[in-house]
Amino acid sequence: MATTEGLVPITRTYLARYYDNYPLPPLPDATTDLAARLRALSADLAAVAPITPDEELLEQEAAGIPAHKIDENLWKNREQMEEILFLINTSRRPVALQQKSTPEDAQIVCTLDDIEAKLKDMLKKLEQFQLENADSVFNTVMTYMPQDFRGTLIRQQRERSERNKQAEVDALVSAGGSIHDRYALLWKQQMERRVQLAQLGSATGVYKTLVRYLVGVPQVLLDFIRQINDDNGEKDDIDVLQQAVVIYTKEFLKFTVFIGEVFVNAPFFISAEDAGAMDASTKSDEYKEIIIPAGKTHEVILSVEAVNSYIAWDFSLQQGALNMVLDIGFHVEHISPSGEKTLILPHRRYEADQGNFCTVSSGSYKLVWDNSYSSFFKKILRYKVDAVPPVVEPALPAIVL
Repeated sequence: MATTEGLVPITRTYLARYYDNYPLPPLPDATTDLAARLRALSADLAAVAPITPDEELLEQEAAGIPAHKIDENLWKNREQMEEILFLINTSRRPVALQQKSTPEDAQIVCTLDDIEAKLKDMLKKLEQFQLENADSVFNTVMTYMPQDFRGTLIRQQRERSERNKQAEVDALVSAGGSIHDRYALLWKQQMERRVQLAQLGSATGVYKTLVRYLVGVPQVLLDFIRQINDDNGEKDDIDVLQQAVVIYTKEFLKFTVFIGEVFVNAPFFISAEDAGAMDASTKSDEYKEIIIPAGKTHEVILSVEAVNSYIAWDFSLQQGALNMVLDIGFHVEHISPSGEKTLILPHRRYEADQGNFCTVSSGSYKLVWDNSYSSFFKKILRYKVDAVPPVVEPALPAIVL
């Protein structure tokens, strides 16, 4: 069993720096032009062949915003590849194409067969990528589990869970569930895996989706292919479809290879020293200086995301030519979403207050330096404040028999 002693969960800052070393090459220039042509073709087809009730869901999918999370986006790409493959299946093609009535029809069939082959190959590669990535994540977490009968039990539980999930999918298909129904179930099961993994590793910080990448689901392609079987389809534009599929499958394969290498090498835990150094490098250690006129206040608003966080401050007053009274009022307030204020740190007058902090829950907080009681003397305030999240120790659960 690998030890977690001296390690902390990967931080957002550290992981962001890691991903900076893996820039993804941009999409080809032709992608934009092809997308525009497909949108135009889709609009033309919709004008002559109105959408049927059973096609409305596909239209919604095509018009929606692509998923930003990598995991969800990959599942959505799988779903839409299967929808396209269903639409261009030989049994669903117009009779003229099935019979290859003319040389032109024969050429169109050849093109559709080529599109089908490329999408099937990409779909298979994507499924394999997801399986390998899931195994990689699970095995990484398992390296921090006891390598004895307890680890064996966890693996057996996972295998049993996967068999039950597959049986659930098979039952849905046997009952006549649609492709969309099946992928809704698959995504629900994927969320369940995340919960199980989180429970296995007390997962806060162990595995988070920290990088958002928009693959670009080819929705206009789906919108176009939805009408490809219509008798009024535009046969002269089939080459546009083929070009789009070529670019889509090529670029998607490039992305899965790229992101697979990134995932394999991505750290899960780092030393506390590395985390501290990274956090320190992203926060300014410089003090701010401000003049607070007589009768005025200076306020700083901090946003806190997690319970048991800290608000820390360090301030002092500077001697000025006309500043004979070196003290100032200071207090901390919590501000509710409705604007209600609750005193967290009572109002007191300080000459300085260095290295102090208070523990707080999530929400908004206001730090107030109050010079309103002074009718003549301005105050020169030198200060630094920060909101510090709680330290999260990666607690791995034991199995009690």
